[in-house]
Amino acid sequence: MHSDSETEMATATEVATAAETATEATTEAATDIAQLLLEDDCFAIRQAARFASQLYDRHLARTGLKITQFSVMWRLALRPGMTIKELADWMVMERTTLVRAMQPLQRDGLIVSDASPRDRRALVFSLTPTGLEKVRSARGSWDRAQREFEERFGEERATFLRRELLELTKK
Repeated sequence: MHSDSETEMATATEVATAAETATEATTEAATDIAQLLLEDDCFAIRQAARFASQLYDRHLARTGLKITQFSVMWRLALRPGMTIKELADWMVMERTTLVRAMQPLQRDGLIVSDASPRDRRALVFSLTPTGLEKVRSARGSWDRAQREFEERFGEERATFLRRELLELTKK
């Protein structure tokens, strides 16, 4: 028969062994997960996209525009009179997401829609004079974000990355 102190020691040893085994299993699982994340293209791309979005959002904050709104307005400045489908295709976005991003721009009088001259059932979008002025003034903030990204990442690497990502989204 075991004394109480012997039983307590045996129990303490079993608990310590179980804890050590659990720690080793957790460490192995964490290592496996870390390795999987290093090999996960989607995770890496999304993490990088969040980083870039935060950087650009910080620079655009004083303009009152979000990244998507600036991107929409800049494209409309470059090519006025696009339909939602044309703009969504160019931006590689779902049309419903694009419409949600454009609604505040329309409400604030920065973009307008008119019936398409080619198809009266379709709408085409353009910047208002106020919208054109807004996107031109926001361009400086965008350029500062671009410079900060290139300084942190390296200009050559940024150029290479941009080309590769644009190639990835070609249809």
